Amino acid sequence: MKKTASIALGGALCTAIAFGPARMGYGLFLPEFRDVFSLSTSHAGLIASSAFAAFFLALLVSAHLVVRHGSRVPVVVGSLAAAIGMALVAATQSKLIFAAGIVLAATSAGLCWSPFNDAVGRAIVEKWHGRVLSAVSTGTTFGMAGAGMLALAVALLGWDWRTIWFGFSGMALLCALYNLMVLRQLPETTASSLDPEKIKRLMGKAIRPVYWIAVSFGITNGIYLSFAVDQIDSAGGLAGLQADGAGAILFIAFGVGGIVGLWTADVERRIDLRRLVQGVFLCSVASLLAIAFGANLWAGVIASAALQGLCLMSLSAIFSFVSQRLYPDISSISFTAVLTVYALGNVVGPVLAGYLASLSSLVVVFTGAAALSLVTGLLFRARHT
Repeated sequence: MKKTASIALGGALCTAIAFGPARMGYGLFLPEFRDVFSLSTSHAGLIASSAFAAFFLALLVSAHLVVRHGSRVPVVVGSLAAAIGMALVAATQSKLIFAAGIVLAATSAGLCWSPFNDAVGRAIVEKWHGRVLSAVSTGTTFGMAGAGMLALAVALLGWDWRTIWFGFSGMALLCALYNLMVLRQLPETTASSLDPEKIKRLMGKAIRPVYWIAVSFGITNGIYLSFAVDQIDSAGGLAGLQADGAGAILFIAFGVGGIVGLWTADVERRIDLRRLVQGVFLCSVASLLAIAFGANLWAGVIASAALQGLCLMSLSAIFSFVSQRLYPDISSISFTAVLTVYALGNVVGPVLAGYLASLSSLVVVFTGAAALSLVTGLLFRARHT
């Protein structure tokens, strides 16, 4: 039981840091970064795209490291990447070093998360797999909510963002040291390779429904994270709040709503996977419609962000424990495959949304995204999964 709690805590810490400040911190603190580093819109977009590419490549590197060295190496390397990257951001006056720090920190999300599927499969009894993997996934919500609160303090209270980012770096370093000790307890792994037979298994009928919901939600969630703040601005903003505080409010509500993801595995046991997935995608529909038509209302924005956080954390947990259930011997690799499909959706969604918004409006974009979520939920079947 002690080992179970230690691994769950280590994983939650990793995802909190990697997906909170290390990956989302750039967008949250972008108003300050624009002023300090004189970032144009094109420069800001290029850095964001580079950070996503780093995350995507890190997913593939993580799979290789798990196969060759087990879980501990990618987790520790990813935590150190976050620590060094965020320290560079906090310490530099150079735009180039700043960009390198953001990109390096973004790799931590790709390196740290999926190895915990391997760790849980090798060290924890099966009945606890779903709960532990749900806890690991939901760590993201605490990181996002905490980073959002600190970004709000910078925007409204004038706190020093550099001090905050040095604090983020220190937390990542502590996470690396903690997991270095905890994951040392895991059984020894035998080095192997990603042979074609393993890759072929990941194309099987059983996991295809998971790929479809991953790419669908990747598209709609990518649209949401890219354009929700713009939609709030275009609707006139939130009463009594300056413009650069809207993003922080959005991420705080997003993180708090995602805490529900802790209970994903328990809910699945009670109502089965099909009903759970359909319920999550109905929440996605509600979230997208709320930001489309209620972006000038505090209640609309908070409800929308909280529902979007619930969807992200619940689906993250589903991707994790279903991957572990279907492929217990290569669970980290199968989870990485699902995350890669989700990440591809993140790329496609904002590009399509930007083009559609130029022809119509963001209201049309979010309504179309809601329609995609509705169709995905209605068509999902879990017979194979």
